[in-house]
Amino acid sequence: MPVKVSVVVPVYNPGPYIEDCVASMLRQSLPPDEFEVIFVDDGSTDETPARLDALAAEHPHIHVVHQPNSGWSGKPRNVGIDASEGEFVMFVDNDDHLGDEALERMYEYGVANKADVIVGKMAGKGRPVPVELFRRNHPHATVENAPLIDSLTPHKMVRRAFLDRTGLRFPEGRRRLEDHVFVTEAYLRADNVSVLGDYVCYYHVKRDDAANAGFQRFEPVGYFKNLREALDVVERYTEPGPLRDRLLRRWLRVEMVERMSGRRLLAMPDDYRRELFREMRAVILERFGPGVAPALRPGQRIVASLIRDDRYDDLVAYAQWEIGVSPKGAPSDVEWRDGALRVTFTTEYTSGGQPLTFPADGPKTPADSAPRDIDEAAAWLGADAVDGFEQATADLVLRDRASSASFFQPVELTRERVPAGDGRVRLVLHGTATVDPGTAAGGSPPAGGLWDAYLRVGLGGWHKECRLGPAPAHGRATPPAGVVAGRVVLPYWTKNHHNFSLDVDRAGKALGLGRVSPEDAAVSADHRLSLALPLYVPDRTDVLVRLTDTASGRSLRQSGTLTPADGAGSLLEVGVERHGTKGGRLEVCLAPEADTPRFVALPLVLRVTRTGGVRVDRPAPPGLLRRLVRKVRRMLGAAPHRATSHGTTRGA
Repeated sequence: MPVKVSVVVPVYNPGPYIEDCVASMLRQSLPPDEFEVIFVDDGSTDETPARLDALAAEHPHIHVVHQPNSGWSGKPRNVGIDASEGEFVMFVDNDDHLGDEALERMYEYGVANKADVIVGKMAGKGRPVPVELFRRNHPHATVENAPLIDSLTPHKMVRRAFLDRTGLRFPEGRRRLEDHVFVTEAYLRADNVSVLGDYVCYYHVKRDDAANAGFQRFEPVGYFKNLREALDVVERYTEPGPLRDRLLRRWLRVEMVERMSGRRLLAMPDDYRRELFREMRAVILERFGPGVAPALRPGQRIVASLIRDDRYDDLVAYAQWEIGVSPKGAPSDVEWRDGALRVTFTTEYTSGGQPLTFPADGPKTPADSAPRDIDEAAAWLGADAVDGFEQATADLVLRDRASSASFFQPVELTRERVPAGDGRVRLVLHGTATVDPGTAAGGSPPAGGLWDAYLRVGLGGWHKECRLGPAPAHGRATPPAGVVAGRVVLPYWTKNHHNFSLDVDRAGKALGLGRVSPEDAAVSADHRLSLALPLYVPDRTDVLVRLTDTASGRSLRQSGTLTPADGAGSLLEVGVERHGTKGGRLEVCLAPEADTPRFVALPLVLRVTRTGGVRVDRPAPPGLLRRLVRKVRRMLGAAPHRATSHGTTRGA
């Protein structure tokens, strides 16, 4: 069959960190005869070349190209492009990995939308990735209607015919930001770019040894020389005006302002950040016209103006003040309603642990000047926050604890100005988020695992996150686990910090089924079991019940149903047969259609009465069994000795 996708992986001394990458290639849902993987070994000196050669010998769709070290990733990627035979080329780094369905989904999405470039949703494991870009699917994205420019890493799928038609290739040699040059030109010259936001296609991983190329300290002069080449691409393919200014603003914001802000700035040695400061200032004065900086958020505008005005010490002081500002999210209630979790919360910004107050009236941040001191900077930010309060946002984001995949949940929001005295106000956001297990992950069900809830709060010049918690102080009970959309969802508060999280398809004992007692059960004359369970279901739900004879160990599976009951509970109904005189252990599988169905034990047994009826009883306590074993051992220990050919032993 024709090759649909060629995956190009530049490789240089990854050691064991390449194994997750390899494993993800072998797990792809796209059939092996429909894609190829081209590992381009750029002169590795570890054991990786032999590992890759052995892999290629075992898998016909995996190929290896060996070449002398070129110094960076540009040339290996170009070699991979030239060797590729696929309709599309996908670029992957050797210490990252793909989602299992990434190639299939991205290919089909690209073909359906006639895209030259497909941008798959990313998750950052220990490193940041764009968030806003992947709020939803965007089949026809441009640099004008979507924040494409936020994602300039090379991890995209690109149509091979587009690469050949444009002659687009990566800059080669020992350099930085070759991906910015390539991806920016691809965005600006593509007939269509499609963003796939409802499935995590790419996992961007920070290695434990922090040896990723992007985490290595760079030499500022060379770095900003390479950055200018990306700016050249923007100027080559756009006209002067608002669009060009908006695109150039990306490099001012990400490569300069964010590096010189908060903890990121303070973590660097003083001499190194002074060198960065000098190079950044030179680019700002040289390349960014008057339309670039003013549209930054207020806090970013302050940082940019301090760099431009050569006020290094004030920049450091501002960073020290800003790290104390953060949002706090207080949940007030969590309940099941209409098949979804309704999470109500209140959030506002704090400083030093106390609610942040703002001047009710004050001067806005000037578009093209720097504050005289911290007090003036705070006043400017506060005035912008108050003035723009009606545009303030608070999103609830579910984040998978294992993969760091993030998905936005719909939120209904109201805004409140709370007087704080002395002409100041608190800006408080009240939200109700809806978490639907059927569509909680951007249009597809959440995967099994642990999902932590974060609030992403946009106010004035800030967009920051905080965990949703701690649990409500009034002690309102946590809602029960729910069986919804084929998922078993357990809302809970974390043990140490009491923050809100979800357990999807993993919990067993924590579901609360261990509290079920015989008093919650009834058996009809026709052997129909009804059992009240502390589980929420929105409507009739099919389950499986397993009865295991305690004498023979033989198991019998029965189809059952859960139906909503009074309160937040449900009623389990299942037909039960007479199942052995010793009693039958009772287990229930709440999600029988799951990939790996699991049975959860109930603390009940079914017993056959002398009259042939069936009753529900408690299992024998473990202590009774242990006492019985000890009694038997004492009886055996008192038996007379008997002689054997091997000596004297106690009677068996």
